[in-house]
Amino acid sequence: MQAEISPQQGQELLALLIDNKLPDERGRYGPFGGCYAPETLVPALRRLAEAVDKYLHDDDFMARLQQQLHTWVGRPTPLTPALGLGKRWGAEVYLKREDLAHTGAHKINNALGQALLAREMGAKRVIAETGAGQHGVASAAACARVGIPCTVYMGAVDIQRQAPNVDRMYQLGAEVVAVESGDKTLRAAIDEAFRNWVADPHGSYYLLGSAVGPHPYPYLVQRLQAVIGTEAREQMLAQTGALADVAVACVGGGSNAIGLFHPLLADAETELLGIEAGGHGPALGDNSATLATGKPGVLHGSYSVLLYDDDGQIQETHSVSAGLDYPGVGPEHSLLKSIGRVNYQSATDAEALDALQECCAAEGILPALESAHALAGARRWAKANPGKRILIGLSGRGDKDMPTLSQHIPARIGAAAGGGA
Repeated sequence: MQAEISPQQGQELLALLIDNKLPDERGRYGPFGGCYAPETLVPALRRLAEAVDKYLHDDDFMARLQQQLHTWVGRPTPLTPALGLGKRWGAEVYLKREDLAHTGAHKINNALGQALLAREMGAKRVIAETGAGQHGVASAAACARVGIPCTVYMGAVDIQRQAPNVDRMYQLGAEVVAVESGDKTLRAAIDEAFRNWVADPHGSYYLLGSAVGPHPYPYLVQRLQAVIGTEAREQMLAQTGALADVAVACVGGGSNAIGLFHPLLADAETELLGIEAGGHGPALGDNSATLATGKPGVLHGSYSVLLYDDDGQIQETHSVSAGLDYPGVGPEHSLLKSIGRVNYQSATDAEALDALQECCAAEGILPALESAHALAGARRWAKANPGKRILIGLSGRGDKDMPTLSQHIPARIGAAAGGGA
């Protein structure tokens, strides 16, 4: 299948996206998306699509979800003027604080919505995958809230570098299964979760964490995460009287970015900038910059842009951030890149670590390593566009990253230690 889109087609597809008329009945965003799934999962995916269509348009269900988002998750999350960063960058900077949502990241928006949906569908158990561990924590918390057992699949490599979140999942009552196959990161965890779902498609509900996978998952996750951009847009107008000149978010699978971007698609005056993980450099296997260097193909049930070699083999990826370490991206992002509505760039490990330290020093906020990529991209954009208004999706907090940070950033011990009054 070819992924080329003419300018006229691009404008037509963008209009359909803005009107929430994509994906189509086949689950396609133009040439991207679809449902490439094992035969045993097709009935389960059809039931899920029917449930999504029913409950996301049901006033009672949505009212219950909004009530839980408000009283349990803590929404709306604040929009914080980042005065220190703004002074350093010569810009007007605002942070959409998903790090202040319950469990510490945007992942809870999706996990709560899907857990409530799973209960409506009569699921006996929930299975989930996680990379950085935030989706695992959010799934464990949401399932505890609604009263459904939860099993989380996590790559063995990610279990080592995200140990605090693994402990949190256990405390919240989830079973955590270490995945030793493949690259032992997020891709392997998704593979294993799908295998488990195939074994029990009727009694289990697969709570997919990002805007990837077969239809209807990319649409479902986007709708549940769109609360980020909807709130941010209203908050920008209330606090400043104007929209942002640019909105910036990190992109792995793409859930927090699509949540910020989708409600802003119609605002032509707002540039949209997605930042992928540049890792060590541009070579295949040294980064997770899928949209910058990938090609169209099928992975995890969806036709999108992927990282694979000349033999068609999906490649292992690298990022200092576990949550961005994935060789694919959601199909809506692939469409948005193809039609030019979103500009996708990358930030290296070193740039992200530097941006994280700068945010700590300037704002007293420890961002997640995922969010630090967005900060690095926003800083670069600010230097090229002085004096502009920048909205950054701060997707999560960095407590979970302390084991990684302790390896990459030497601890600072004050010279005056022990020299108090």
